[in-house]
Amino acid sequence: MTATTTSATPPRYLTVLATCVLVWTLICAMGALSSYADWQRDGSDRPYWQALWVWWLEHALLMLYTCQLYVVFSRRPALLANGRRIASAYVAIVTCFLPVQILYSAFLRLLHRHEAISLPALWQRLLRIDRFDWFTEFAWTSFTFIAVVAICTWRVQRSTEQRWQRLQVDHLRLQLDLEHQRLQALRGQLEPHFLFNALNAITALVRSDDKRMALTGISRLSALLRYALTASARDWVRIDEELAFVRDYLDLQRLRYGARLQVRIDGDTGPVLAVCCPPLLLQPLVENALRHDLDRHEGQGDLRLTLRRDGGEVVIRLCNPLPAQRAANPGLGLGLRSTRARLQLAYGERASLRTWEEGGRFVTEVRLDEEAGEEAGEESGGTAGEVAA
Repeated sequence: MTATTTSATPPRYLTVLATCVLVWTLICAMGALSSYADWQRDGSDRPYWQALWVWWLEHALLMLYTCQLYVVFSRRPALLANGRRIASAYVAIVTCFLPVQILYSAFLRLLHRHEAISLPALWQRLLRIDRFDWFTEFAWTSFTFIAVVAICTWRVQRSTEQRWQRLQVDHLRLQLDLEHQRLQALRGQLEPHFLFNALNAITALVRSDDKRMALTGISRLSALLRYALTASARDWVRIDEELAFVRDYLDLQRLRYGARLQVRIDGDTGPVLAVCCPPLLLQPLVENALRHDLDRHEGQGDLRLTLRRDGGEVVIRLCNPLPAQRAANPGLGLGLRSTRARLQLAYGERASLRTWEEGGRFVTEVRLDEEAGEEAGEESGGTAGEVAA
């Protein structure tokens, strides 16, 4: 780890240095244009590159200063944590660097005038520097500090934001994996539950010694299992597919209940059929209604299934009569619990399942966000025909 860091630091430092030199060279090139224009007005024939060279030499120390500032703030971002720390760093750095820059400027003026370079000459040159030159050097030093602090602060904020975004993505990916595992577990519960109850219906036919009806029931069960196994591998199916499955399921149950099973389905036409929903959504609700109805008495049932659109929602309502003399419900309530959990996983807060008693009937109502269903339908439209096949 240490070797990697050590080998990576020099190239990075050289990159920063090259960038600083390039930026300052562009600034010097623009400043040299002004000096060159002044020479032209004074009748001097000196070329432009000399003006550029003078400007470049005068700002060479600022180039190193800029590079060093960037490296320090990049390695110690805590110095940029708040305004107080930035102000303290500014005072300390400018106090140390400004005298060095003034001394360097005095040295260059002796060099440009071809004067002898000595400590007394340098001291005399320092004494002759006027206030405007002091202000100019102070302005360049301060401007450089502010620019570097702004760049480093932006980089720190961007790095923090990118790190936060990566954490969010990792969190969402983990949450998605967990939700997928929960969905798979619910499917694992739902399919054996459906199979168990369907086999119970066939068992009842066999016990009645009605071989023809039993064979018909086995054939219908085979078709139902084909749909159940195929649909359970998908995240979404169309409502019309679910209705066809429910009708087959009711035909199977009709072999058991006979004329006692009376079903009325309304709203099974129009655009609502193209909306998608999680697979095996309606069958547990129908099964629950049968348990509340025909499994509790010996009379005739009255199951009503209604589909409609309400604003931006698809409303699926199932109701059945509640007999006056109620026997104990043999079910465990797994169907409704699993359905509610699956809706939560698929829609979040954009779907709901409620049950209540009203006018002597047990009502189950599912509300699905139509827009979510349509989006799912567009995504799974290429496989819509797989179940039917």
